[in-house]
Amino acid sequence: MERTDEKLTMSNYGEKDKKTIRVVFFSLIIDLLAFTMILPLLPALLDYYKETDDNGLYSWILGNVKGIQEILKAPDRFSSVLFGGFLGSMYSFLQFLCMPIVGALSDVYGRKPMMVICLTGISLSYLLWAISNNFIIFVLARFVGGVSKGNISLSMAIITDVTTPKTRGKSMALVGIAFSIGFIIGPMIGVIFTKISTSEGYWYIYPAMFAFFLSLVDLIYVINSFEETLSVKRRAKSLARGISGAFIYINPVDLFLFNGVAGLAPSELKNLRTLGASYFLYLFIYSGLEFTLTFLTHHFFGFTSMQQGYMFLVIGITMALLQGSYVRRIPAGKTQFYSELGLWLVIPAFIFIGVANSITTLYIGIIIFSVSTAFAVTCMMTIVSKIGPENQKGTITGIFRSLGALARSCGPIVASLAYWSIGSASTYLIGAFVLIFPPLILKKVAV
Repeated sequence: MERTDEKLTMSNYGEKDKKTIRVVFFSLIIDLLAFTMILPLLPALLDYYKETDDNGLYSWILGNVKGIQEILKAPDRFSSVLFGGFLGSMYSFLQFLCMPIVGALSDVYGRKPMMVICLTGISLSYLLWAISNNFIIFVLARFVGGVSKGNISLSMAIITDVTTPKTRGKSMALVGIAFSIGFIIGPMIGVIFTKISTSEGYWYIYPAMFAFFLSLVDLIYVINSFEETLSVKRRAKSLARGISGAFIYINPVDLFLFNGVAGLAPSELKNLRTLGASYFLYLFIYSGLEFTLTFLTHHFFGFTSMQQGYMFLVIGITMALLQGSYVRRIPAGKTQFYSELGLWLVIPAFIFIGVANSITTLYIGIIIFSVSTAFAVTCMMTIVSKIGPENQKGTITGIFRSLGALARSCGPIVASLAYWSIGSASTYLIGAFVLIFPPLILKKVAV
């Protein structure tokens, strides 16, 4: 009788876990649809604030950089790239700072309360975007959104709570699938709303309000469907200890040296540090050049928001097809080979994009870029998952994600400054040259 009850309990627990993973998956899709809507609209948004924000923050910042602009002979039309880089880096930097702190708070107070707080903040950021009739409110909206974007790392923590080491990889793959779906559909939703509202002065209100609506749906869905996964017995007893541990994920020295990981063999620690250096350098250059892509197509090819949406559609579909069919079936012994292949492929991608003087050449670069992205990050994360003891996997992947967040917080502003001062072609070609080093560094990893 006891064995029957135990089996029944385990069966029910398994169904509950599956439901939790489904809730996380659909919540991420809704969140990412709202998040990606702004991507093809950002160049047009910044052009709008440049024209309308006569005596506001945009004009004040532009006035302060005017002297440098004259010395560098940077075209005035590229100023929006500089502003976009500032916003992109600010958003990622706030994520870098807040993700570990949100995680530490969730270890003490539970996943659900922190998830609700994050989703509420995200909803507020979209509402601020909808009423942003000047640049300072738009910046405030991005600030609130960046601070609140801890829901992604919380989703991964929730999946860790309800899976075993053997089943975790398959469940974590759902996060990648959610991102692919978001990047396929979200940008198209944004440009469709823009197409509908082209005759309106405040055209951005429509996509912003729809993003706000999606975020509210997500919030209500999580409140009603998600059940807490971290029991009171498993929670951290001391908030101070949790916060102090979170600083390991914020201090760059600790990140690069993987100081938060204990019980590693010297060869494992060396592999982690080498892999971390390769990953950071790759994402630092990659994220900067990726961020400026919409400005390149806007300035040099005259892409409308709809054409920007089609571009993201091509990127998303290419990545989804590869990740859903080939990448997830890569044999364990071939993971490093395909990681290096992905890192090498991004070099010709940015050369094609940098020198493109036709739509055909541009799209050749974009497709190679999509293929390289599908292989590189996924395979590098798989390599990371092989290193270290099971009870340190969470710390190792957390540090790795923080390295990525730090790279993404620096890359856009550096690339935008280069784009603004020396032009797009030079920026992309210099970036392509620097991208030679990540695969050479990765080659030294022996897993």
